[in-house]
Amino acid sequence: MTELFVLALVFAAVAWGVWVLAPLLAQAGMTKADGRYGVANGPGPVAPLYRFTTPERLRQASLSGAILGSGLAGCVLLAFNIVIPWLLAVACLGAGVLAFQIPGWWVAWRIRKRQQAFERKLLDLVMGLGNGLRAGAALPQSLELVARDLGGPMQEELAIVLHEYRLGIDLPESLNRLCARMPGEDLLLLTSAVRLTLQSGGSLAEVLDRITDTIRNRTEFQEKLRTMTAQGRFEAIFMAAAPLIAFLLIYFIQPELMRPMVTTKLGWCAIGTVIALEVIGYFSINKIVTVEV
Repeated sequence: MTELFVLALVFAAVAWGVWVLAPLLAQAGMTKADGRYGVANGPGPVAPLYRFTTPERLRQASLSGAILGSGLAGCVLLAFNIVIPWLLAVACLGAGVLAFQIPGWWVAWRIRKRQQAFERKLLDLVMGLGNGLRAGAALPQSLELVARDLGGPMQEELAIVLHEYRLGIDLPESLNRLCARMPGEDLLLLTSAVRLTLQSGGSLAEVLDRITDTIRNRTEFQEKLRTMTAQGRFEAIFMAAAPLIAFLLIYFIQPELMRPMVTTKLGWCAIGTVIALEVIGYFSINKIVTVEV
């Protein structure tokens, strides 16, 4: 009877995954050629979320993930002959909550990767603008030429800036919207310098040369700092994964020794305590090795 119930849950989970995830993947594939899902309505800046999905689809994916996570957690526990009602309820609820967050984490990771790719091109942007201004081109023309050469997220964001400028929005205001979409200290420094120079006059090319030196020094310092803290980040990941790896190895080598851990209340209490301590330890080490600059 238990095996039939497990098979029914597995079939339901697979059917739900095919019904929900297949349209999402098809939509993502169609949108990939288009470059983005769409833009936010209204006069405000385009939200970074719309480069990858929409709030409605993200909500649908989160709910689908919660249902799938709960069903899979129940199937795993039943496969191990664990039929304790309160344990099934807690495990399904915890897995559902965790799976509900996964689509949001994935979108946040994509947004962060895109912003990092944008920031890596910022030094080239400043140098290109300085060279264009010294060659006699206007600032909008320099932006267009540099964006065409850089490509990637930089070209996409500068295309929005130039499009807003052609629609009648002042260039400093359009650059402020760019800062709202891609927040960063170096970009804020660049937009502030451009705005102040356009308002008060002066040589923007010389100002961009000083900004180039500042960004280059800041980038070198951040790379050195990231190298110095790489060992601490690796230790945090390894220490968090070590108990899980040890548990799986011992379970497959000598399962009768570890079976009480997953079949008794005391064992599950111990597992919960270990998980809580591991999470606290990981975030504590990660907080120590993360240096705000």
